[in-house]
This record gives sequence, C-alpha cells and structure tokens, in this order.
Amino acid sequence: MKNKITSNLLLLSILIFVACKKSETKKPFNVLWLVAEDLSPDYLNAYGDLRAPTPNLDRLANEGVVYTNNFSVSGVCSPSRATLTTGLYPNSFGAQNMRTLNQQPAIRESGIIDYQVVPPPEVKMVSEIMRENGYYTSNNAKEDYQFFKSELAWDESSIYAHWRNRPDENTPFFSIFNFGVTHESRMWNFKMDIFDEGEFPPDRSVKKWNEKHENSHVPLLVSEDLEIDIPPYLPQNEIGKNAMRRMYTNIMRMDTGVGKILDQLEEDGLMNQTIIVWFSDHGGPLPRQKRLLYDSGLRVPLIIRYPDGSRAGERDNRLISFVDFPPTLLSMVSIQAPSYMHGQAFEGTFKAETTRTFVHGHADRFDETVDMIRAVRDKRFKYLKNFYPGRPYYLPLAYREKMEVMRELLRMRDAEILDENQALWFRTTKAEEELFDTENDPHELNNIANDPAYAEILNTLRVECKRWMKAIDDKGLIDEKDLIKNFYPNGKAQLTKSPEIEVQNGKIRVNCATPGARIGYRYSSEKAPHKGWKFYTEPIVEKPNDTLEIITHRLGYKYAITTIANGTMGETVYPPNRHDKQ
Repeated sequence: MKNKITSNLLLLSILIFVACKKSETKKPFNVLWLVAEDLSPDYLNAYGDLRAPTPNLDRLANEGVVYTNNFSVSGVCSPSRATLTTGLYPNSFGAQNMRTLNQQPAIRESGIIDYQVVPPPEVKMVSEIMRENGYYTSNNAKEDYQFFKSELAWDESSIYAHWRNRPDENTPFFSIFNFGVTHESRMWNFKMDIFDEGEFPPDRSVKKWNEKHENSHVPLLVSEDLEIDIPPYLPQNEIGKNAMRRMYTNIMRMDTGVGKILDQLEEDGLMNQTIIVWFSDHGGPLPRQKRLLYDSGLRVPLIIRYPDGSRAGERDNRLISFVDFPPTLLSMVSIQAPSYMHGQAFEGTFKAETTRTFVHGHADRFDETVDMIRAVRDKRFKYLKNFYPGRPYYLPLAYREKMEVMRELLRMRDAEILDENQALWFRTTKAEEELFDTENDPHELNNIANDPAYAEILNTLRVECKRWMKAIDDKGLIDEKDLIKNFYPNGKAQLTKSPEIEVQNGKIRVNCATPGARIGYRYSSEKAPHKGWKFYTEPIVEKPNDTLEIITHRLGYKYAITTIANGTMGETVYPPNRHDKQ
C-alpha cells in the first residue's frame, strides 16, 4: 500500500512538473522595437565601421542576428512608418508623399492641404492586431503614419508610454521606443533626446533644457582627431569631416539610450522573455542619403535578439523589406498575418517558405519639391525608373539646407569647384533609367544602364518594376490633388458614422455602418492615460451611475465618441484635431 501511495505521489509530481513546463513553454514572448531615425548601417560597429563605440548595439549583435540586406520602402520617415504600421507599400494607398499631416508653407501655396491618407477599409494598424490578441501595446512616442493613429491601436502612445504600465506582469507586451537623436535635424539642431537623462518617465527638465538651449551645441563625443572617411559625394574638407563627427556622436548618444531601455528590461527580469528588434526608419541623415533611393537612403540596419539565444552572432544575408516587418512581428508571436499585407514573414511560426528576390522603393513629393522615382533591387543590382527625367536630381529643400554640409555643397556648386562625384547630384537632367552594381559601386556613382553587358539584368529589373507598380496599383501616377479629393470628397475629412446603439435589459449592443470602422468602449470610472479602449466583441453590461463611452473609428476618418449614462444615450461628438483650423 505504501509503495502504491509513493508511486501515485511520484506520478502526480511528474504530471505537475510537466504541466508547469508546458505552461512555461506556452507563455507568449514580448516584443520590443527600438527604432533609431535616419541611420545607415555603414557607420556602425556591427556593420564594420569601428569609429563610434556602441557597446549596447554590439551586445545585441553578439547575442542576436545581424541582418545585412534590410531595406526601407522610402528614404524618408512618414511613408516608411506608414508601411511599418500597415504592412502595405505607401504608394499602394496614397501615402507616398512626405508628408501629408503637416504641410510646409510653400506646398500649401500650391493648394495642398493638411490631410489624412485613407487606407483600405480592411486595414488595421499592426499594434491593434497585437492588442486584439491580448498584448499590451505602448509607443514612446513618434507616430507620423500619414494618418492619425487608430484610437484602438495603442494602450498608450506618449513620452510616458512603457511596458511597465501594463495591468500585470503576466500580460505580454509589444512596445516601441523611438530614438530621435540620430535624426537629420540633430545635424543642425542639438536638442537633448529624452533618453539622455536616463529617466522614465522622462523628467520635465528635458523640455526646460531644450527651451533654454534651443541652439546650444552638444559637445562631440568622438575625438576631433578621429580619422574620417567622407563619402565621395560630400565635401572632402573640414566641413564634411565635422558632419561625419556629428553623425558619429549622435550614434553614440542613441546607443546610450538603447542601453537604458535594455537595463530596464533586465531590471524587470524580461530579457529572456522578450524578442528585441533594433532598426532605423530609413537611411542616413546627410545630403544624397535621406530622401533618395540609393542604398545610402534605403538600406537600414536590423539586429534581432531572440530570447532563447538561438542564432547568436549570426549574420543573415537575405533580402528583407519593411513590408515584411508587420507580418513577421505577428508571426513571431504565432499570429497569422491578414492577407491584405504585401510582405512576407521572414521569421516565426508563419515564416515564408521562399526568400525574396527583390526589394522595392519609391520617392515622390518631399515637402515643397516634387519628383517620382521607383526602385527595384536584387542582392547586387539597383534599378531606378525616373518618371521626370527633365527635372534635376537635386531639388531645393529648405529643411535640408539648414545643415552646414548642405550649404557647403551649394557654395561649392555655385563656385564651380565640385568634383566629378559631387557634381553628379546637381545634374540638370537625369536618365530615364539607371542601373547600379552595388557590389562594385557601393555609392552608386556609375550608371551602367547603357552598357550592353548588363542588358539582361536591366530588362529583368525593368520588368519587375512594371509588375510591382501594377500589382500594388501605384498611386504615384495620380495627381496629389486628385488623391486628396478622393480622401476628402467635400474638402473635409470623412466622419466615422455614429454608432447604432440598442439598450435592453442592462446590456448594450453596438453597430457601426461605416465600412472598416472599429468599435471600442470604456467606462469613465476606468479611464487612465495608460489604458487603451476595450474592443467591442459582445454586448456591454451597463454600470449604474457610470458613464459609458463608445468610440467608432475608421483609419483616415475622424472618430466619433458617444456616451451612455443610466440607459440614456448622449450626443455623438467628433473630437477636434489640428486640421480643423485650416
């Protein structure tokens, strides 16, 4: 009898142990995106340039995977982020122009208003999909999607947003932290980054410091004696060197910010429960980098550290596009991506069986300047299709000309002292087609489109460019004013219809007739900055003496909020946004 009891206890212990292990195995991973701005991989230790010490990125690289052929879809921020949040190419739904939410005065004079792009009705922000699947989502803090964020996409999107604000430690999270210190504007404007002080939430003194030292010069962290390699298209003088030193300094400051977030992850004991993804939103901040479709504008760093230490120290050479990021994010946590997304998962449960052959990019309006270029690249060759060959490559841009190094290029141009490489950007016309061998010509200075030896490659990429543009129904072929008329039929943003509400026996049923509208709700007594709207999936139980708020929102439309208190429905309001004043 005693042996039988012992055996049963042993069996029970084994079953409990197995159940616990099984439960641990099933616990979903967190995902952390650390996003730098305006940064090419060419200037990082992990990619071979040792000038700027980046111990935190080096740690991620040593413990994770360095992806060497990762590309943005655009050489500028807003269209790139439109893709990162939707999984669609920006030029497939009219988000290709930089930018739409806040126009520069010069483009306003031409009749282009501030406007939201309207994605197709089925499209959701990927963070909303994560929320629907039980994830706490936080964004600290840049948005800039070409449309105002879905009100159901984030539990919190602010400089105070953090995974630490989630309701309990068992709730998995998807959190984004953005590092603005490497942005183009930090080449001429030296405000502090919120991570420089190492506070979370960030101390209000950062804002006070910025107001007091608006034009102050942050000291260089790299030595002024540091030997510098200046790209051949930039001034080969002290001004060119200073621009490079400033960029390296900003990289080091960004790395410090990354380290602070990693420290917080370790403090919380979450390093081995979290997939850490570090990348930048497009290529470098310098002239002939940002906004252009050369690799200096499109190729971006990507490092992923996996919780189980798998593939540590590996270098992955597959072609990857930003359209692949949303489906991969979902795949990493075993969520099937919606079929409307243009990309394919390159990791995770739903990893694609075949790898990419091509990546694609676009360039359209940038603030007050208008052009249209499309790019296709395989692992070695880059094809550019210039739709306005009669326009020069360099188009004046007030924002870019705040950089000393840009002003120096213009001075050299006017003095007619540019060398052959520097002068390429200032051609008064450009070829209709360009082809570059990025392996032998990494700065893309030598157009080989007319070389018969490359005729077959040229035709292959040309055909792929046409195929891609047709497949996504490229909206760059539509005049922007006509796009706006489509998005804003009456000259104003479209309104998400107010909800259809039925109150019966203390339960509230809700419907919205706007195609693609999402429905959310919250009780006034439960409102908090770090709590997002709840998704409406079934009738809501009314609470006595508590006001229920119901939100209906389609991306690109103004959202509606309707209140119900004690069984009585209040009026529907459309909260104002900054576009209402135009």
